[in-house]
Amino acid sequence: MFLQDVRYGVRSLWHSKAFATIAILCLGFGIGLNTTIFSIIDGVLLKPYPYADPDRIVVLGEQNQRAGDEAGVSFLDMRDWNDANSTFTTIAASLGMALTVSDGGGEPERHLGAAISWDLFPLLGISPILGRGFTLEDDQPNAGGVVLLSHQLWTTRYQADPNILGRRILINAKPHNVVGVMPVRFEFPENQRLWIPLAPHAHKDQRRVRYLFAFGRLEPGVTRERAVEDLSTISARLAKQYPETNEGWGPSVRTLREAFLPDEVTLVLYLMMAGVTLVLFIACSNVANLLLSRAAGRRREFAVRAAIGAGRGRILRQLLTESVVLGLASVPLGMLLAVIGTRLIAAQMPVDSVPYYIRWEVDARSLGYAIGVAISTALLFGLVPAFQMTRRDMHENLKEGTRGNSIRRSLLRSSLVVVQMSLALVALVGALLFVRTFLNLDSYDLGFDTKPLMTMRFYMTGERYEVDGTKGRRVEDIVRRVEGLAGVQSAFASVLIPISGGGGGGEVEIEGRPFKRGEAPRITFTGVTPHFHRTLGVPVVRGRDFEDAEGWSRTPVAVINQAMAERHWPDSDAIGRRFRMPDREGAGDWFTVIGVAPNLRLFGIDPSNSQPPASVFVPYAYQQSLSTGLTIRVTGDPSSVTSVARAEIRASDPDIPTYWVRPLDEVRRVSFWQYGLYGWVFGTIGAIGLLLAAVGVYGVLSYSVSQRTQEIGVRVALGASNRHVLRLVVGQGLLLAAIGVGVGLVLAAAGTPLARSLLFNVSPFDPLTFTAVSAFLVGVALLASFLPARRATRVDPVIALRGE
Repeated sequence: MFLQDVRYGVRSLWHSKAFATIAILCLGFGIGLNTTIFSIIDGVLLKPYPYADPDRIVVLGEQNQRAGDEAGVSFLDMRDWNDANSTFTTIAASLGMALTVSDGGGEPERHLGAAISWDLFPLLGISPILGRGFTLEDDQPNAGGVVLLSHQLWTTRYQADPNILGRRILINAKPHNVVGVMPVRFEFPENQRLWIPLAPHAHKDQRRVRYLFAFGRLEPGVTRERAVEDLSTISARLAKQYPETNEGWGPSVRTLREAFLPDEVTLVLYLMMAGVTLVLFIACSNVANLLLSRAAGRRREFAVRAAIGAGRGRILRQLLTESVVLGLASVPLGMLLAVIGTRLIAAQMPVDSVPYYIRWEVDARSLGYAIGVAISTALLFGLVPAFQMTRRDMHENLKEGTRGNSIRRSLLRSSLVVVQMSLALVALVGALLFVRTFLNLDSYDLGFDTKPLMTMRFYMTGERYEVDGTKGRRVEDIVRRVEGLAGVQSAFASVLIPISGGGGGGEVEIEGRPFKRGEAPRITFTGVTPHFHRTLGVPVVRGRDFEDAEGWSRTPVAVINQAMAERHWPDSDAIGRRFRMPDREGAGDWFTVIGVAPNLRLFGIDPSNSQPPASVFVPYAYQQSLSTGLTIRVTGDPSSVTSVARAEIRASDPDIPTYWVRPLDEVRRVSFWQYGLYGWVFGTIGAIGLLLAAVGVYGVLSYSVSQRTQEIGVRVALGASNRHVLRLVVGQGLLLAAIGVGVGLVLAAAGTPLARSLLFNVSPFDPLTFTAVSAFLVGVALLASFLPARRATRVDPVIALRGE
């Protein structure tokens, strides 16, 4: 019986090709958008992490219970936790760092890497595919250097050499033996290419240095709450033993998903799913309207079937079977659109912006989801027309004059159009809010012009740079060489590259204003070479900038920003005031403020925080780093100095690699790329929703005109002008649009606050956005109404009255 219904449904749809094509297109777009977003959500939220029993792995950190600050774990605290706990099988840690690879066979290469404790990969349940992992003997302060390579690095730099094991290569100019190669696509914790032991790098760190990314594997049956209690007991003991560094600090224990997945990403994915669900409902409304129109032409067919013995249940099942066939026929188009959609979304993302463990693809799970959506939506859009067809005595359909049915069906079709218009408005308002957020970010004033600036990083490798003063002298030589190049106006070096990261932060002690331990205010802290503000094109507003002699030496002077001056010396001039930073190098030095600079957005744009941080700039000698950024102000195209600047760096030291070479304007755009993606995705969702809604308006009015042909003919025969007929039909469309816009405005006002944290310089109730979308939607409805209205003006009254 079911197969008979399917065969009949296929034949019926085959004989109604125009109807079937339009319905499949509408459903295909709805299913395609839903499957695209499901594939991304599946890869990000639903699929488990690729580790052994990942639910028992947690991420550990330390938090200041007074200030609420969260940090990583110090090396010494991690060791004590590992030795004294009773709830974890293992506690291990990772320290992300950039590592330079050189082996005499090619140019030095800089890669993201990590220093890890020897038992981290066993904790994850991951083993090398070639060679071995680290041992306890490898992870000792004075152990010989060993390294694990990612499969990607092994294949690209070493051409998958099977004899790589035991090969001696230079990591940061120090010899390391290759002991293993990790599996394909394994780049823990996010996009790292190689790993070295942790202890040689962290064993000298003090307890106050909390920067390790720590992991723990829970004992079987142990809950997270029990683990927190266990570590809290150990932390309380450490606070008594080491009050200077550990008082007020306790543990934090989070799941992998809580630690790796920002709340913002989860919120955006849910909003995207909500958006594509709206589009699916619009598509369903379109198909339901099409089915209602088609059902009107099949009244006699089903009345005859009822007359020869078919019951209501039998006819209802036949109609629902046809709807399911129609839904399943839309799946191939939906899957094709999903493949295209996921690839387009991936193409919008910068390289290495997505962690290695997140991989979305249109796979069997996506296909199952698409089929499930097709069947469920088929039942949804098929039920209303089916019940509408079978709710009355079928024999009445053999009679003429079923005007009551026509009125009810017309009201139902109009209601569906109102639903479509309201849902389209919600989708478009959300899309426009994200587009405006992206435009606001793109035009946001950072306080300096990024267009003439070129940036790059270089890494000083070798034991000679571990000697005091050598890093500073090398950096001075490089900056002076670069500033001597044609087309270069000025340059500065710093751990910081504007927008892309660097610098540091910590507590500040203001002279004459004592604070209790743990309650001191926090500032950002950046060591810079001379010409920092000159290169950015922003002179100090009070006082003076560094002189060359001060900027290249360890002179305790500082330039602060206006936010620092206003917060800490609000009632007096900050020039000449002193402060120090107890957690930083040079903790005993009191820095004298010599200048106040404008507030600059050097650390990027944070949509959730419009207040500039209190910032301090001191001579580079107070924050030297092997990895140093170089920012160059150029006359003309910033990229024009790339090759000559790199040549000058190699001329200063041929073993220094350069990396992350990008114009600062590109760095700026990349810094908020995700908001461009949000705008693009939500814009696509809104555009498709609008298109489907316009099709719905057109379809309802076209059907209405066809049903009112005789009425319109009588009006024309009685003297009605074309303008009157146009106003009659267009007015019907505008009435539906106006009701839909009104309902949509209420729904949008209720829903947009959910995205408040994702918006920048635009309110979730932005009147311009709501007004523009409403006017645009009414305009589209007007356009969709015009074509049926024009057809109505061409009705020949003689033919219409003859039909009457």
